[in-house]
Amino acid sequence: MKTHSASQSLAATIRDVPDFPKPGILFKDITTLLQDPRAFKKTVDILVKEYKGKEIDAVVAVESRGFIFGAALAYKLGAAFIPVRKKGKLPYKTQSVTYALEYGTDTLEMHVDGLKKDARVLIVDDLLATGGTVQAVAKLVKGFKARIVGMAFVVELGFLKGRRKLKGVPVYSVITF
Repeated sequence: MKTHSASQSLAATIRDVPDFPKPGILFKDITTLLQDPRAFKKTVDILVKEYKGKEIDAVVAVESRGFIFGAALAYKLGAAFIPVRKKGKLPYKTQSVTYALEYGTDTLEMHVDGLKKDARVLIVDDLLATGGTVQAVAKLVKGFKARIVGMAFVVELGFLKGRRKLKGVPVYSVITF
């Protein structure tokens, strides 16, 4: 695990759940971090420090755990909060992107009026694993002709090399396993 000192104590608040959602997977459960008010505050503060002063117009966050950190970050940065949801979950007209999963495909959507052209966007999610989901979100954001300033994650599973799919965009993770 590569982390700076502030992140080491946060890493200790994350629970490992073996064989979830299927055998052989070691799931990194952030709900234990969320249950610890100091750990949650420290996580948000670390993210705010990283992006304060970078003129972020909008924080685009991925459902569902990405909403937790994305909303807090948007509030602290004085930026708009733009949710990205699975197909059929948003009530207004949407723009969508379909991407490949291990078995099959999935579709993500954002409201058609979610971003303005040239908006400075920070994409936020709780976890960077293989990078497929956030790569799809980046494609969605680029469809609005917005500019991606960075991508932020609470946890990165470095051994899955998801960063490789995100070339050309600064990626920041609070904790890397």
